[in-house]
Amino acid sequence: MTDRHHLLVHGGTFAAVSDGGDISGVRGGSSPDGLFVRDARHLSRWQLTLDGAVPEALTPVADGDTARCVLVPRGGRNEPPAYTVFREQAVAEGAFVEAMRVTSNRPAPTTVRIAVTADADFTDQFELRSDYRTYAKTGVVRSRQVLDDGVEFGYQRGEWRSCTTVTSEPAPDGVEETGTGARRLVWTLDLEPHGSAELSLRVAARPHGAAHEPDVPLSPAAANERLLALEGEFTEGVPFPTGWPELAAACSRGLSDLAALQVPARGPDGEELRVPAAGVPWFLTLLGRDALLTSLFALPYRPQLAAATLPALATTQATEVGTEAVCQPGKIVHEVRHGELAHFGQVPYGRYYGSVDATPLFLVLLGAYTEQTGDVGLARRLEANARAAIGWMLDHGGLTSRGYLVYRADGGGLANQNWKDSPGAICSADGSRPSGPVMAAGAQGYAYDALRRTAHLSRTVWGDEVYAALLEQAAGDLRDRFQRDFWMPEHSFPALALDGDGQHVDALASDAGHLLWSGLLDKEYGKLVGRRLLEPDFFSGWGVRTLASGQAAYHPLSYHRGSVWPHDNALITLGLARYGLHDEARTVAHALVDAATAAGHRLPEVLAGYGRDTHSEPVPYPHACVRESRSAAAPLALLTAVGGA
Repeated sequence: MTDRHHLLVHGGTFAAVSDGGDISGVRGGSSPDGLFVRDARHLSRWQLTLDGAVPEALTPVADGDTARCVLVPRGGRNEPPAYTVFREQAVAEGAFVEAMRVTSNRPAPTTVRIAVTADADFTDQFELRSDYRTYAKTGVVRSRQVLDDGVEFGYQRGEWRSCTTVTSEPAPDGVEETGTGARRLVWTLDLEPHGSAELSLRVAARPHGAAHEPDVPLSPAAANERLLALEGEFTEGVPFPTGWPELAAACSRGLSDLAALQVPARGPDGEELRVPAAGVPWFLTLLGRDALLTSLFALPYRPQLAAATLPALATTQATEVGTEAVCQPGKIVHEVRHGELAHFGQVPYGRYYGSVDATPLFLVLLGAYTEQTGDVGLARRLEANARAAIGWMLDHGGLTSRGYLVYRADGGGLANQNWKDSPGAICSADGSRPSGPVMAAGAQGYAYDALRRTAHLSRTVWGDEVYAALLEQAAGDLRDRFQRDFWMPEHSFPALALDGDGQHVDALASDAGHLLWSGLLDKEYGKLVGRRLLEPDFFSGWGVRTLASGQAAYHPLSYHRGSVWPHDNALITLGLARYGLHDEARTVAHALVDAATAAGHRLPEVLAGYGRDTHSEPVPYPHACVRESRSAAAPLALLTAVGGA
């Protein structure tokens, strides 16, 4: 991460700490530091001083599930440090734990004064975004209560209540006021010659609406054991390719990340579920599209992700019309948030439905899960939800009235509501944006696949032949329309979208590869598209760019207009294999695996679009999620597409 923050993640909790293990709470940059649970910052300061001064990091925190660093008091060459501090930190669900060992470097007794300044501002994550918006909060009451072994910070706004408790062993010698809301915990340690002393600090976050009290581990080692056990469950039994160790390592790393990115959700009967969150730091929550694609990639190896994601999304499926949340009956949720601003309606994302493609992807996953596992119970249980999703596609979604799934910019939320959802992502080759309703190409492919798979469920599981025939007819008609309306003969390539007048939005974009994955194009068109995606303007050497270079709209550091997305490339690779373009599929797979290998076998959310011919290492995208569920699952999709080749 560009701000030198190091992420510790476990379920719905993450911490971002500095090289020295501190949290400053300073606003700005591409990501915030702090301890976050359910969209709120439960530690906004966590700063260590040694004898009143900020220490120097001999060994800064490195990437990993546990943050470890070595610190010393500052001094000169002729004044070697009197002692060394070994600092270790980890997170668990709703908890942050730290162990400090202070070791004397002198042959005589030494006294050390250690202080940790702590605060909890309970800021909503939406307040920390780079848009610097402000939100009115009336009637807020904050409290700080000194405990025998620490301090508790409280926050109340109407019915909204949260608290953070900091305790230590041994108890601090004192808890001092700082002139701000922070409190300073102080210890005076008397060290024997070359002796050591240890401190253990535990932070428990209790956010509003949390189902359980946090089970705070006794130590970072205990927290790490919990996470390792989860990771072991996810990686055990997966047939990693023996002939391609780099892909095997990327799959293993991805599964470990998926284990850490599971967040709690509820099913239709109130059952507790664990579903893949989108990513950290900004999206440690359920996002419909992300969870569905992650579950699809992992389906042959970890079907339990789909078995949890589908009922969780069925539970949040819309049942009425709501303009502020782009809510319509049968629609699958785009995003679920648990923070204060969502609770009070100050942002629309408590349950936000601004996605044109989550609904067809829900149906694709339900059909794929049933086919992959042979388990028809889930398809029977969710039949009403599936029929409602089909109803949305045909009615509010636009398939009947417009012939395609269509979305309109949401002034209070997302302008673009397909996977490329940043402003300006849907554009013509010259960079101009379409006006009016938008019919994005990729979403039509998902709709086609959803209709076909649901027709199969209707015939084989629900016993409704009439409904199956209706859906098959709708799918066939959609395929015919699409190839007539979207195909650009001058480019031998489909348009990125149609505008409100049915005119081509003519940028050459990677979304065409999603059409291969969905099977929407006939064989001749599909092979033309697949081979075109491997030409140099599209293929960077690290993957297929979201937008082909050479167009005025292209920018290698744009979020969706020239960057390389691993999950996008995973879909493209699966599509290439589907159309028999196996050499091309292997080329893309090897490029992604090489990018993962260069970054410790972990694929980020997105890479810059610079070419491998001029940049021998992949260039990071500056604001990417470091851990993102779709990217974590992408190596599994590559394994499915090309095996160990």
